[in-house]
Amino acid sequence: MSYAKFVASLIRANLGNINKIRISPSTCLSTVASPKSSQEEKEQQLDGCTVVQAEPLELISQTKDARKVYLDNIQIDFDNTEEAYKSKGNLELLRSLLVFHLCSVDFLVDKNKEVSSLTKNLLGQRVFEKLMKMTFYGQFVAGEDHNSIKPLIQKNQSFGVGAVLDYSVEEDLTQEEAHRQFGDRRGGVISARTYFYADEAKCDNQMETFINCIKASGGASSDGFSAIKMTALGRPQFLLQFSEVLVKWRQFFHFLAAQQGKSDMSALEKILELEQLKENLAQLGVGAKDDIENWFTGEKLGSSGTIDLLDWNSLITDTTKISNLLMVPNVETGQLEPLLSTFTAEEESQMKRMLQRVDILAKHAVENGVRLMVDAEQTYFQPAISRLTLEMQRKFNREKPVIFNTYQCYLKEAYDNVTLDVELSRREGWYFGAKLVRGAYMYQERARAQEIGYEDPINPDYEATNRMYHKCLEYVLEEIEHNRKANVMVATHNEDTVKFTLEKMNEMSLSPVENKVYFGQLLGMCDQISFPLGQAGFPVYKYVPYGPVNEVIPYLSRRAQENRGFMKGSQRERSLLWKELRRRLVGGQVFYRPVY
Repeated sequence: MSYAKFVASLIRANLGNINKIRISPSTCLSTVASPKSSQEEKEQQLDGCTVVQAEPLELISQTKDARKVYLDNIQIDFDNTEEAYKSKGNLELLRSLLVFHLCSVDFLVDKNKEVSSLTKNLLGQRVFEKLMKMTFYGQFVAGEDHNSIKPLIQKNQSFGVGAVLDYSVEEDLTQEEAHRQFGDRRGGVISARTYFYADEAKCDNQMETFINCIKASGGASSDGFSAIKMTALGRPQFLLQFSEVLVKWRQFFHFLAAQQGKSDMSALEKILELEQLKENLAQLGVGAKDDIENWFTGEKLGSSGTIDLLDWNSLITDTTKISNLLMVPNVETGQLEPLLSTFTAEEESQMKRMLQRVDILAKHAVENGVRLMVDAEQTYFQPAISRLTLEMQRKFNREKPVIFNTYQCYLKEAYDNVTLDVELSRREGWYFGAKLVRGAYMYQERARAQEIGYEDPINPDYEATNRMYHKCLEYVLEEIEHNRKANVMVATHNEDTVKFTLEKMNEMSLSPVENKVYFGQLLGMCDQISFPLGQAGFPVYKYVPYGPVNEVIPYLSRRAQENRGFMKGSQRERSLLWKELRRRLVGGQVFYRPVY
């Protein structure tokens, strides 16, 4: 059944019974499914290695027993400051201590824009830039352009730590453009660097910047990573509207599942009986039973007598005209109506060009042997971003994981998101690639939920988020253990989570030399985790933002606010920095310089 046919029947129907559906603008499951299709033409792909690949021990064989021995013999000491900071000079240690302390001061974080502006006015632009490079900019940003970041990348590489090049650009909407339930709400919303949509030429320029990142990653070494932002590649209104379609389409499925008494099941367990589903749709006035019968025929949909969420999502196909997808039930009136009263030919063209840019970037990633990391963004964009990322995975992850999606584990739906996408990759035979993060928008998402009046999409506390993270991580690790067709980046600053991952890898005989499990931290943070892992042979990466000082200041401002809680709790990292500094001074290493 096509979505267009279903939409047409819904338009004719009186959907008053659907008014009970409560739509929450939380992250939607982006998963789609299709019947087993004929073999697609495979994209040419290059052999790859990593931007900064730690050298595996040559004595380790690739047998399962050897992998087990390798893991059993590795003892990573995260308290060994000499190993953790051997890549840092004494001035760099002092800078870290200063920056971490300043980031823990509420007044400076809350008023960082005013303080920056005042400092710039008092000192002048040139002195201000030098001051920033000596402090915040130097701590969290690699340099101003591709050439200036090379020394840092090469230094980290020599100590076993790779780089994910990150041109931190995000597009956002004006408050007038944003939909009520997916509104901008930037009073207190903190994110990475944000840009407003100007025109298609600007989107083309930003695509070229991402292409340069991809080429730089491929040139630094092989099998590297490059990060992209979907909102930089087109008119964000498209992502906004498409996200609402996906959310409401999924909510309608859960409403129908509740009709069959399956509301308490997980998303993947909700398998609807087809005959009862047809009866429920007829009772809702969607259409005659004979018409509904025709919707679920063809392409083996419902041939088993049941429909699950993956089947349901497949009804929204990429062959449907984009503007037709922008039809969703109005929960107040019960009528299906377009989100945009008029969808012009130019707007349709803008949307198609956005999809073309995404496709171009994926092809460049394949050509350069680079994996593409699609970052998570604001909640009101994320469902569409995840769906588009998944479509790229279906196309480009046939031979190996090239496209990685990001899953925010502070969301209550995170486990459903992960399990559904893994199941889809199994059915269709492509490689699953994921980056797991806890999430950076907790306080803002809760404030938005309270203001607008929908259920809080965030886990109740940090411990619940930890459990969710570990649950998602263990599920993906088990998938890797069973068929080796999945990769995961454990993007975390939590030492306990890293230790949990190492223990599970040991239990499952997952060797670091297989390059299935990666670790990731932000540049300038948690070196006591990154560098011991890298020197022990584990694939580990730093997210490396870059750009001119003035353009990166907004990024630094938001980074400080995002990580305020972490900085306050970074007493352990600060104590390790002091410990290493004292060790060097007592040992006569006053002018210590790293050797590589």
